Amino acid sequence: MIEILKPTLLPRARDTGALVADILRTLRSRSTIGVNLLDIDRWAESMIAEAGALSCYVDYAPSFGRGPFGHHICTAVNDAVLHGRPYDYTLADGDLLTLDLAVSRGGVAADAAVSFIVGDTRPPESVAMIRATERALAAGIAAAGPGARIGDVSHAIGTVLSEAGYPINTEYGGHGIGSTMHQDPHVANTGRPGRGYRLRPGLLLALEPWVMADTAELVTDADGWTLRSATGCRTAHSEHTIAITDDGAEILTASQRARP
Repeated sequence: MIEILKPTLLPRARDTGALVADILRTLRSRSTIGVNLLDIDRWAESMIAEAGALSCYVDYAPSFGRGPFGHHICTAVNDAVLHGRPYDYTLADGDLLTLDLAVSRGGVAADAAVSFIVGDTRPPESVAMIRATERALAAGIAAAGPGARIGDVSHAIGTVLSEAGYPINTEYGGHGIGSTMHQDPHVANTGRPGRGYRLRPGLLLALEPWVMADTAELVTDADGWTLRSATGCRTAHSEHTIAITDDGAEILTASQRARP
């Protein structure tokens, strides 16, 4: 089912998107050398509760995971890229960390992710990979106007990632979002223009370009959730929730971007 948001609910979507952006910005600033992933999860839990919102993750139990996720944020480090389940790990200088957060408030959900490097050691290949996902996200958003098709968005994302030299996995990608976190339509990170569902005002989409440095193959961690690169290479992931409006795509989870 594809959900079209009523115009009266767009302010709620903006409110939830701003909350996700604010929490991610705070968590990013606090994710420094020596911080434990479980601390990040506790901080997320506290901020979500203080805002009167609900986590979209803690009770989430889809077919591709092992039971309820049980945490409030996804924390993916280095070779982990998606669904990173927080565990007892202390961040080190040069780690590539992705924070992925989805919450619901006022009956509307929003979802966003940011990748960045912890500390002062900045491997150029990792910086380039993060930047590629950010450029791909911007290209996808630019292609997501009313009347465009899902294939146009996927093609725009995939063109940037392919030109940057990264293999593209199509098992996981962007998705519709609204009263629940994961909805149709699926938005693959590559595709053919002019194909797929035609975008309409009121549609909310979470676009999320992600790549692994040298492979398109994923492996599932022993925790039953965390998806890692099959070769152990580093990964990156950028995501925004957008609303299709009469004027184009509005970014609901926008926040000031710092250096990767």
